[in-house]
Amino acid sequence: MSKTMNNVVFATANRHKLAEIEAMMPKSIKIVSLSDLGFTDDIAETEDTLEGNALLKARHIHERYNLPCFADDTGLETEALGGAPGVYSARYAGVEGSMEVRAKANMEKLLHELSGKTNRKARFRTVIAYIDSENQEHLYEGVVNGKIIEKTIGSEGFGYDPIFVPDGYDLTYAQMPLSEKNLLSHRAKAFQKFVKAIT
Repeated sequence: MSKTMNNVVFATANRHKLAEIEAMMPKSIKIVSLSDLGFTDDIAETEDTLEGNALLKARHIHERYNLPCFADDTGLETEALGGAPGVYSARYAGVEGSMEVRAKANMEKLLHELSGKTNRKARFRTVIAYIDSENQEHLYEGVVNGKIIEKTIGSEGFGYDPIFVPDGYDLTYAQMPLSEKNLLSHRAKAFQKFVKAIT
């Protein structure tokens, strides 16, 4: 893998993910966003694994712009529901609308599905796919174990953050400032492996 790089495209339209990753990226590397490229199309996540979706997005942008590019896919996996919502986490409730509307519907559906269940164990898993300047593909994974609580708490973060408490903590992701979440999150763990490999 090439070790010299100044710019890398992050293939996401999710402004919250972009902010998290920009906060963790070394100053020597500039993240190019999809809006910087003028790319506004939707990239359909049609694969049935996190790895597949991350690679699909990275390949789409890399092939179009011929730039080093990375993309991620994240799933919340609950033990009591056999790993659901998993790869379908972002569209679990099947609701259209803004990111906030979809997140609220997804959390409501998950809490309903877990209603009455004593097993609240869950884990967040992120896979980052990176395609370098030599067209080589690489995968990096980050996992955080925790539990799903019974109601939303906190206003920070996004997605399922208000109902997920990581092991060893009494706060949900949504109660943590970004600086604290970036020290322990699933995305941070995958990203740390990615940065170590490219710098």
